[in-house]
Amino acid sequence: MIKEFKAFISKGNVIDMAVGVIIGSAFTGIVSSLVKNILNPLIGLFIGNIDLSSLSFKVGGATFRYGVFLNAVINFFIIAFVVFIIVKILGKMRLRQDKEKTTPKSEQYLAEIVTLLKQEQGQSEASQETKETK
Repeated sequence: MIKEFKAFISKGNVIDMAVGVIIGSAFTGIVSSLVKNILNPLIGLFIGNIDLSSLSFKVGGATFRYGVFLNAVINFFIIAFVVFIIVKILGKMRLRQDKEKTTPKSEQYLAEIVTLLKQEQGQSEASQETKETK
């Protein structure tokens, strides 16, 4: 059982996932700080309140802190946007790598073959035309 566990842990996917979770946690802290310390004051300038997290209303004895919710929504959209950008960049990098894997020489050889086939076809058509005119 211990050997199986070691094999499972040493697989690349598990390690990659662990690294992703750790980086994601650190990234969430950065985004939260960005929202709390930079974006909220900017948004607060437009709505007249500097701190969104203090926005709330009371109904009976319950207090609804919708400002905290707004902070969470802003965090989500920023994280989603950054992940979207990262996925787009990685997709472009993969396309480049795939293009680099196909050797340019093979494409060049294929182009030369096509040219030779067209020339051969043109010569055979020309020879047929000369035979027909004779």
